[in-house]
Amino acid sequence: MLQSKTRWIVRKSDEEKQSLLVQQLNITPLLASLLVNRGIESPELAQSFLFDQNSEFHDPFLLADMEIAVSRIKKAIDNEEPILIFGDYDADGVTSTTVMMKVLRELGANVEFYIPNRFTEGYGPNIPAFQYAAEIGIKLIITVDTGIAAVKEAAAAAEFGLDLIITDHHEPGAELPKALAIIHPKIEGSHYPFRELAGVGVAFKLAHALYGKLPEHLLEIAAIGTIADLVSLKGENRLIVKRGLNRLRSTNNVGLTALLKQNKVDPGSVTEETVGFLIAPRLNAAGRLDSADPAVDLLLTEDIFEAEAIAEEIEQMNKERQALVSKISEEAIRLVEENYPIDENAVLVIGEEGWNAGVVGIVASKLVERFYRPVICLSFDREKGIAKGSARSIFGFDLFKNLSECRDILPHFGGHPMAAGMTLKLDHVDELRKRLNLAAKEQLTDEDFIPVTTLDGTVNMSEIHLTALEEMQMLAPFGMDNPKPKILIKDASISNMRKIGSDQNHLKITIESEGSTLDGVGFGLGELYEHISPYSKISVIGELSINEWNNIRKPQIFLQDAAIQDWQLFDIRGIKRFEQLIDLIPKEQSKWIVFNKENAMKFPTYINENMITVSSYDEAAALNINQENVILTDLPPSKDFLSKLFSGKNPSRVYAHFYKEESAFFSTLPKRDHFKWFYALILKKGPFSLQEYRDNIAKHKGWSKESIDFMSQVFLELDFVKINNGNISVNTTSQKRDLTDSHIYEQRRKQYAIESELLYSTYQQLKSYFDSVIQGSVKIEEEVKEWT
Repeated sequence: MLQSKTRWIVRKSDEEKQSLLVQQLNITPLLASLLVNRGIESPELAQSFLFDQNSEFHDPFLLADMEIAVSRIKKAIDNEEPILIFGDYDADGVTSTTVMMKVLRELGANVEFYIPNRFTEGYGPNIPAFQYAAEIGIKLIITVDTGIAAVKEAAAAAEFGLDLIITDHHEPGAELPKALAIIHPKIEGSHYPFRELAGVGVAFKLAHALYGKLPEHLLEIAAIGTIADLVSLKGENRLIVKRGLNRLRSTNNVGLTALLKQNKVDPGSVTEETVGFLIAPRLNAAGRLDSADPAVDLLLTEDIFEAEAIAEEIEQMNKERQALVSKISEEAIRLVEENYPIDENAVLVIGEEGWNAGVVGIVASKLVERFYRPVICLSFDREKGIAKGSARSIFGFDLFKNLSECRDILPHFGGHPMAAGMTLKLDHVDELRKRLNLAAKEQLTDEDFIPVTTLDGTVNMSEIHLTALEEMQMLAPFGMDNPKPKILIKDASISNMRKIGSDQNHLKITIESEGSTLDGVGFGLGELYEHISPYSKISVIGELSINEWNNIRKPQIFLQDAAIQDWQLFDIRGIKRFEQLIDLIPKEQSKWIVFNKENAMKFPTYINENMITVSSYDEAAALNINQENVILTDLPPSKDFLSKLFSGKNPSRVYAHFYKEESAFFSTLPKRDHFKWFYALILKKGPFSLQEYRDNIAKHKGWSKESIDFMSQVFLELDFVKINNGNISVNTTSQKRDLTDSHIYEQRRKQYAIESELLYSTYQQLKSYFDSVIQGSVKIEEEVKEWT
């Protein structure tokens, strides 16, 4: 067996709806099943999703307070009032700020932006910033990607004589700020058709309303923020991203051009992955380490030299950010293992002085990956007595809901069910940990702490061909609620498998089923090689793609996990260096079996100390090996021992080593005709000297000298002959007996048979034998006959 690393949850596709899509849209069953599993079940919805037919942006004025906001902004433009855009320091906030700056500048507004410093001001609007804005003559503040929780700050803004327009998408709290206008798709009473806009999506809707038409040129910026903020890529978000990526591939934005050039990326090849793994992290880097202003400046500048300088600066920041994340992650993992073991902590709340508050969110994500627990990672400021940080969750534990229950000790927090940011007093960290752990123990089961992989379906390998994979790309862009398809292939044969990479830490495999083959690569899965027997039936999960090499295009799968349901046989009979066994075989759930206790001393200390001696049938029958890895270190006295050991049991793996110091297999076991001829010779020629005639007999018959000695000893034991002073002769008074009455003969025959059948058999013969014992489907006697 091979246990998967995660729980596989396979979506069930409605075959009737799937068939309807195949017929109506003339698409492959693979694409049809993927659509149905995403809730896109009717031909009309599928056609719209795939081809953008009848897909239009919603009227921005369906958002509550939009008319109030537009009227006030236009009044400010007409009266040349200074306007301040108050943004956030992440990629969504940076792009939101950029969208509003661009639209207002193009409309002739007197506008500047302000993004609070993560380290000195923290997240969201703050009263000192609003006071400063009032002092420099600002009359109108527009928040983007922030502000929905700023109840006190909104009240202060009114006192300062500021009009406040809030645009945000974060979860609204029980009390909303008192602002001139709140543009938010989720607030109570909202009738906007799509609730999942990112912060930049809401800013884009305000831009749409201000322009009076769709601002096509801002779609590329809106797409970046939407992808970066991991919002649902369905509905209007899909439209923003799909059209935005098309524009991004031929962008005229000098900042984005410089950023792509800095990283040697051809704009024409940009996908959602380019944004998610390259552009967004670099836009985030500035705000994580210092001020986010350079990221906004990069997107706003029209000077190519300035753009290249900022792009280089941001690149250096990103490298520094990566180094910081690596260092803090190592410290955080050590802190968890030493002070907050996961068997005692359902939620990990950790922090240290000196941890960079800008990267603790990334560190929290890495800890979730490693420990699969909700994680809050905090940076402690002992001088101020506060802790700032970020949280990441797992399925089943709603962060926003549970943190909302702790509002009395969380003066500042906001976020989503799966992610949040917060500030609290250092004195309250232990209390927060205690409350969240109590909540998790009530809400989560043991199974919830096993990572989940959701799969789009079980796919037959015959369905995996170039046409189907090309069609599958029509589902792109991929993201939240429209993930890159992950599929399950069940019980395939392995036709080839090897480790690849300079460190041999990747796995290359070719699987086969019903005449179809598929190549697979598992990055970072090289360790599985030692745990997969090449004759096993393997189930794999992963993402399908097209591999292009030397003008040849073939389907392939990027492996993410693998499992084997049945027991596995590992043939390690040829390994001479026993130390290798320790590295090959898992230490957990392993039983090292030795049948001859004297052999135990031949093995290294670790193996010797963990050996279980099985010297009787009763011991073999009583030993529990269910779900265990069983290592057969030496040969049993007979196959009956193995029958007793394995019958009616369910081992996970069997490792066959079968150590034997001296082999009988390469010494000929004389047949009955050999004994008959040799007895006749003794009767006719005896007595004669064995030592003198042995060579001549061996040469004449083509036997080994050892065989002649062996037959002589058997005859002597059966009292068929006498041997005096090396001379052999027939005992004329002997009784008739069978060869099997000789202990010497029987011992050699059994040893020869068991070595032939266990030590020198082929892998398939050995596997068939163990199958017969474990499954009880074939009698051992029938196996022996088949082999011989």
